[in-house]
Amino acid sequence: MRRLTRFALAAAVVVGSALALPQAAVAAGVIYPPSDACSVSPSAAGANETLDFSCGGATFGANETVTITVTGENGAGASFAFVKFAVSTGSTVRTSTATGALAPVSITLPSNASGVYNIEAISATSAGGVASATVAADGQLPVTGGDSTQLLGLWIGGGVLVVAGAAIAIAAAVRRSRRRDS
Repeated sequence: MRRLTRFALAAAVVVGSALALPQAAVAAGVIYPPSDACSVSPSAAGANETLDFSCGGATFGANETVTITVTGENGAGASFAFVKFAVSTGSTVRTSTATGALAPVSITLPSNASGVYNIEAISATSAGGVASATVAADGQLPVTGGDSTQLLGLWIGGGVLVVAGAAIAIAAAVRRSRRRDS
């Protein structure tokens, strides 16, 4: 009975903690970006190609100053709306529309672009949003996802863990049975 009481107490603490954590985040005044607030089109491109980045309505306040930043390999080499900056910082400032949307911003990737580029839009009162574009070297789009050979090691490792757990459980049951018999 004592063991059951301890288990119930531990379960109550875990459940209470899980329910209290979201309230702590709300109380702290943390601003979270809306899901899928911003997008980039196309989502996969090559070096020197132009992408359009935009955010939907109500992502920002009306007519608010929005900072757009590109992060990736040589992200500072990206140019916005065909304008080159004397000192490239990989960011630009735009104004949101009356509905809080961000009109499409054309971003030309650098000539040596490769990998993933995260494009973020934020403002003083909004967490804004993030969208990603994938760029491949040599003009080839990258292969995404996995194939069955990459998962083989996970399946083998998982199987070994299951067998080891079963062996431990059987050994413990045999030991208990022997103790009772003696």
